[in-house]
Amino acid sequence: MTVIAWITGARGFLGRNLARHLADAGTQVAGIGHGHWARTDALAAGVSRWVNADIHSASLELLQAEGGRPDVVYHLAGGSAVGPSFANPLEDFERTVHTTARLLDWIRLRCPSVPLVAVSSAAVYGAGHEAPLAESTAGTPYSPYGYHKSIMEALCRSYGQNFGLRAAIVRVFSAYGSGLRKQILWDFCNRLASTQGELLLDGTGQERRDWIHASDVARLVAMIGRTLPSPDVPVVNGATGQGHSVAEFTELALAAWGVRRTVRFSGTSRPGDPVNLVADVARARAIGFTPEVALAQGIQAYVDWFRNSAGH
Repeated sequence: MTVIAWITGARGFLGRNLARHLADAGTQVAGIGHGHWARTDALAAGVSRWVNADIHSASLELLQAEGGRPDVVYHLAGGSAVGPSFANPLEDFERTVHTTARLLDWIRLRCPSVPLVAVSSAAVYGAGHEAPLAESTAGTPYSPYGYHKSIMEALCRSYGQNFGLRAAIVRVFSAYGSGLRKQILWDFCNRLASTQGELLLDGTGQERRDWIHASDVARLVAMIGRTLPSPDVPVVNGATGQGHSVAEFTELALAAWGVRRTVRFSGTSRPGDPVNLVADVARARAIGFTPEVALAQGIQAYVDWFRNSAGH
């Protein structure tokens, strides 16, 4: 029997990667979120039914009528970056917190046995951490984005505890991959394509991140959907366990581009930008997850995509 998966935010970067991974494995994927998506383009991404709407009971009823009752729900809708949450914190709150509350309550009322995987962020940990971050680490978010993801997680725990809903949470660290048109690699490639000489970047260059390729995120999220959701709402870090400085990251990007350029850092970090975000991935390993895409390989693939598909 064909498994039906719903993905909220299926048209987003991680949503598309998850949809393609699930569809390639024989799952029927239906999605809901913002933006017109031509049927041919949605099908190419692995999404058989797409509802362009906010997440509320009426649109979820429509998705069920068109895409079938879900066997599992993957919740990826919501704010997607720290920066925009400072520019418009109320919008970020509504996109992350309100959508989660509406989705959880619809599941409670209409299909309470269906498992949910909520995709959160390492931003919930906040700053000031030196050691790799285990899921049990107490965090204090200091961006609106991080606070809102933390509230989203609390809502999932509330519905697990009070109503028995089965859920799991994935805290994704620094996801990247071909098709992502924002964040450091996109900005850096645009700079390489449009300027000559020295490149000036924000920060010190020593900020450490745990970069994970979007295809690996998709595999992990799908594995969790098959094995972990429960009323206890377990949390798993979506990461590789390997930290690399921003300076190292830019060196790999330069090598992939095939140029030598001087990169200088301003010494001033952006608001909400922690110095160290590297994961302890023991829980992910315990369910059999091993990252497949090495950082240099993923960056090279991104640079190739950028040159071929991004208008350069």
